[in-house]
Amino acid sequence: MKIKIVNESGHPLPEYATLHAAGMDLRAHLHTPVELKPLERKLIPTGLYIELPVGYEAQIRPRSGLAFKKGITVLNSPGTIDADYRGEICVILVNLSAETFVVNNGERICQMIISSHERVEWIDADELTPSERGAGGFGHTGKK
Repeated sequence: MKIKIVNESGHPLPEYATLHAAGMDLRAHLHTPVELKPLERKLIPTGLYIELPVGYEAQIRPRSGLAFKKGITVLNSPGTIDADYRGEICVILVNLSAETFVVNNGERICQMIISSHERVEWIDADELTPSERGAGGFGHTGKK
């Protein structure tokens, strides 16, 4: 799949790190470093703009290493970029650690996955077809 991208960041285009990787790392596009204090959230620009085909979205997800090692994650994970959005991709980062974290220009801050999706048409009904699970949820299957 080919997707138009405008890169105002001066950093390399997002790319897959391995042959079977699902996501591409996005980098911070900053003029000065940004401090994230414990439990603080900030919008971090990437300098990237994309034009997705209809029927696709870009999902913004945390980087596992940054989340595990530093407690930095994407607040609205996964964030969704719709096919008709043409603005800059920005990422809401939150610091869930007890220490201040500094985001530097060019730092890999999240990953982006391009995914297809379907649109639904609702069918108004008075009841649903029964299933084995029924209304069970939130741990109804117990511990195994």
